[in-house]
Amino acid sequence: MKASFSLFLLSLLSISLFAQDYAIQQLENSPRHHEWIEIESSGRTMHNFVAFPERSDKAPVFIVIHENRGLNDWARSFTDQLAEKGFIAIAPDLISNTVEGVEKTGDFETSDAARSAIYALDADNVTQDLKSVLKYAKSIEAGNGEVYVVGFCWGGSQSFRFATNAGDQIKAAMVFYGTGPQEAEVYSTIEVPVFGFYGGADNRVNATIEGSEEAMNSHDKTYDYVIYEGAGHAYMRRGDDPEASQDDPNVKARNASWERLLNIVKDN
Repeated sequence: MKASFSLFLLSLLSISLFAQDYAIQQLENSPRHHEWIEIESSGRTMHNFVAFPERSDKAPVFIVIHENRGLNDWARSFTDQLAEKGFIAIAPDLISNTVEGVEKTGDFETSDAARSAIYALDADNVTQDLKSVLKYAKSIEAGNGEVYVVGFCWGGSQSFRFATNAGDQIKAAMVFYGTGPQEAEVYSTIEVPVFGFYGGADNRVNATIEGSEEAMNSHDKTYDYVIYEGAGHAYMRRGDDPEASQDDPNVKARNASWERLLNIVKDN
C-alpha cells in the first residue's frame, strides 16, 4: 500500500513538473517582448510581468489575475499568449512581498506555501493592488486606453469582485471558473458586462452560478456565461498541455474559450 501511494505521489509530481516545463518552454520560444515592472501598492513593491504584442498600432490591455498558487509559469505563459493574440498583457504577482523574505511567487518553497499566502491577503488590499495595476495599464503609451480584466480560479473570483470596484474604467470582466461576490448589494455597483467561463465538471464553482445570475439580474447587469461540457476546473491550464488529445474536453473548452474571448473584445 505504501509503495502504491508513493508511486501515486510521484505521478502527481511528474505531471506538475511537466506542466511547468511546457509553460517555461512556451515563454522561452516566444519572440515577444517581456519585462518585469514594479508598482508601489499597499505599502510594498508589487512585481508585475508584462508581455507586448508585435503590432504597429496601439493595443487593448489585459490585466491577468492568477490562480490561487500565485504568478506561476503557466500564468506568465497565458499572459504571453494574450500578447500573441495582439494585446498588451500585465499580470501582477499579488503575493509578491506580502510575506517577509519572499519577493515573488517563485521564491516560495512550495506551491502550498504560495496558496497559503493567497488566502492570507486582505481583500481591500487586493482591490487597491488591482486599481494600481489599472492605473499603470491606462498609462502604457502603446496601449489604446481600453482595459479588460481576466482571472482564473481565485483570480476569476477577483475579476468578478474587481468589476464591483472598477466602475467604467474597464471594458469587461472575464471570470474563468471563479465565484461571484457573496454580498448581494455589491452587484449594484457593476458598470460593465461580466462574462463567465465554466467547466461542466466543476460542480463546486458551478453551484454558485445561479446565485450570481440572480444578483446580476436583480440589478439589471449583464452576466453572460458558458458552461463547457466535460471540462474540469482549471481547464485553460489543463487544456494547454501540448500532449493532450484534441478530443480532451479541457482542450475543446480551452479552444472555444479563446474564440469567445476574442469575440468579446471585438464586440465590447
